[in-house]
Amino acid sequence: MDTIASLFSFITTPVSWVIVQFHSVYGKIFGPDTGWAWGLSIVSLVILIRICLIPLFVKQIKATRAMQTLQPEMKKIQERYKNDKQRQSEEMMKLYKESGTNPLSSCLPILAQSPFFFALYHVLNGIASNQTIGVINESLLASAQKAHIFGAPLAAKFTDGSSKVEALGASLTDVRVVTAIMIVLMSASQFYTQRQLMTKNVDTTVKTPFMQQQKMLMYVFPVMFAVFGINFPVGVLVYWLTTNVWTMGQQMYVIRNNPTPGSKAQAAYLERLTKHVTHHGKTRRRSEKTIIKAIVAKGRDRNEFERKFINGLTKAGLVAQADGTVVKGEAQAVAQTEDGVTSTVAAKRQQPKRQTKAQRQSAAAKAADDSTSASDSSAADDASAAADTTTSLEKSDEPQDAKPAAQQAPKSGSNGRSRAQSGQRKGGPQRPKSPSKK
Repeated sequence: MDTIASLFSFITTPVSWVIVQFHSVYGKIFGPDTGWAWGLSIVSLVILIRICLIPLFVKQIKATRAMQTLQPEMKKIQERYKNDKQRQSEEMMKLYKESGTNPLSSCLPILAQSPFFFALYHVLNGIASNQTIGVINESLLASAQKAHIFGAPLAAKFTDGSSKVEALGASLTDVRVVTAIMIVLMSASQFYTQRQLMTKNVDTTVKTPFMQQQKMLMYVFPVMFAVFGINFPVGVLVYWLTTNVWTMGQQMYVIRNNPTPGSKAQAAYLERLTKHVTHHGKTRRRSEKTIIKAIVAKGRDRNEFERKFINGLTKAGLVAQADGTVVKGEAQAVAQTEDGVTSTVAAKRQQPKRQTKAQRQSAAAKAADDSTSASDSSAADDASAAADTTTSLEKSDEPQDAKPAAQQAPKSGSNGRSRAQSGQRKGGPQRPKSPSKK
């Protein structure tokens, strides 16, 4: 134990100093020897650590989103090498390396908190062992030993014997009831946080190693907290319960306002965003503009929920722009009220009214009459045109019959001469051949 304590001595002193500073503030409000003063000091330590870890949390979200975008490629690799597990693992690692992602990125916040956790554990263990540690001197040690949370001392454990618990001024029943409740709450909060991530913010239809890892963490971490929690002091249980609640709230905020594309959380978010934008006619927050800008930039690569969002804006007469803003489209009609105020009303598509059988029959009869009259008029026009044509032809034939016969006689020419030479007459008796001259 001393060897482990020496390994974390570089961080034990800063952690004990932070606790003492918060205790000096809360001690003036609740009293220096109360469990509220020491318990809130531990809670404040957790909040301070988690605030410092926010950049790491943002990096974790980006890495998780990158893993989400790789899921189609990972599925292809699984289908291609489903009978060769070794080749499948090699291709997966190659894909991770090319994309710059890490499947263990979801564990980064927990790994970053581990040094603070062990430092706090050794500080509370020193209090239970009546040993000064870090900046906690003898007076602070005595004050911390008197502090109880719902009847359980900060340094007491579930596995402690009755003699040790009585030395801290408490009963064994109180210690075990309080620690058991805190262990259950700690494990339940961890399980709910991971389950919320699995059911709302990822696509569970794609079975990849990343999904298997997340599913494993959903069941492994609660069991780990339950098993190791019986050996944790009450102060450490306060620490882990606080950090689990912080993680759960932080994740709920991220899932609600910046969900993973293609997840159920994105469908719910875009539905709320559609109602908000159509009601106000514009985007108000920067986060809304960022998400709309990303959806517009995808073009044909939008998923089902994003296409539904764009169609909802179109039906409302709005158009999403490339910069994330929303403007009124061509389908928006402007109506003027009686008091002179212009109000925009979306033009609705008018559906034709259903006609009765009698109306349909009368419309068909009317159409038939119209077609009959049109055919009659066209026939009359054709007859008139034919008569005019006949008259014009008769007029054109009269001058030809009135010509004199002299004009109708064929002219002598080369054709007549050729017929005479051949000794043939057209349409009459043949001329006798003249005797040949000798």
